[in-house]
Amino acid sequence: MTVHDTIDQPPVLEVRGLRVGFKTRYGDLLALRGIDLTIAPGEILGVVGESGAGKSLTGMAVTGLLERPGYIEAGEILLEGTRIDDLPASRMRDIRGKRIGTVFQDPLTSLNPLLRISDQLIETIRTHLPLSKKQARARALELLTEVGISAPADRIDNYPHQFSGGMRQRVVIALALAADPVLLIADEPTTALDVSIQAQITSLLKRLCRDRGMAVMLVTHDMGVIAETADRVAVMYAGRVIEIGRVEEVVRRPRHPYTRGLMASIPTLNRAHGRLAQIDGAMPRLNAMPTGCAFNPRCSAVMGICRTSVPALTTTQDHGDACWLNRDLEATHAA
Repeated sequence: MTVHDTIDQPPVLEVRGLRVGFKTRYGDLLALRGIDLTIAPGEILGVVGESGAGKSLTGMAVTGLLERPGYIEAGEILLEGTRIDDLPASRMRDIRGKRIGTVFQDPLTSLNPLLRISDQLIETIRTHLPLSKKQARARALELLTEVGISAPADRIDNYPHQFSGGMRQRVVIALALAADPVLLIADEPTTALDVSIQAQITSLLKRLCRDRGMAVMLVTHDMGVIAETADRVAVMYAGRVIEIGRVEEVVRRPRHPYTRGLMASIPTLNRAHGRLAQIDGAMPRLNAMPTGCAFNPRCSAVMGICRTSVPALTTTQDHGDACWLNRDLEATHAA
């Protein structure tokens, strides 16, 4: 199944106008400023941006893992058409793991070093599915086979330290798939791995998404991983989505100056490089957010309106951006 086969199906995940704040001694600070996202069955949506852009925070809000002093100020999160952001913690725990699987950056934070892999898989499976211990062990072996663990019958009773980093990440993916979730949140799943293992893990995610018809939110700072793995990409900056579209469109024809900067900073093999391109400046702090477009202090194409008004995310031909450069300013002022 591909994303093209599911384009007319209702989305698995809908995020509407999501705003997340943090209570501090200096007052409430807004970290997410109106996020709108959808992910279809069998689709991988890449979410990319610098550290502090709000990528992981979006994933935490979807999975119900926001902790105080963080809170959802406004917006809605719907899973298969049902709102989940206002559910009690006990109900959200049932959904997390059963209908939403999670894979994090460091597999050692997801695996108990004192328990065998079999114990952890069987416990997770039996928590969410009505299976006996024998049935759960058989399912655990199936999952390890599915994620590419060689000789799973010989490895299932090993401890996490007996696996390499890439194999541990495969085990974590097996744990995330234990209850057949409809949505997988993968937060920097390849960052701690070397390049060859990264390619294996991204290939695995693509295959699982295709074979299971599962929706995947792939959170990363690596545009190369997005280009190789995702169907669509959402570029985030300072708590907002500033560009979104199919990967080929965004990579080949980026509209927002920030996205252009990200693409220009990626080295290529078809031309000689001296110094790599960079985006001057840094992401603004939550308590020092500039007026207007948050990117305006770093933008080489900044205009007067950029310093006073925030451009809305508008979409044409399935490719959206939030930049005044791509607007008819005369029409905007006339309206």
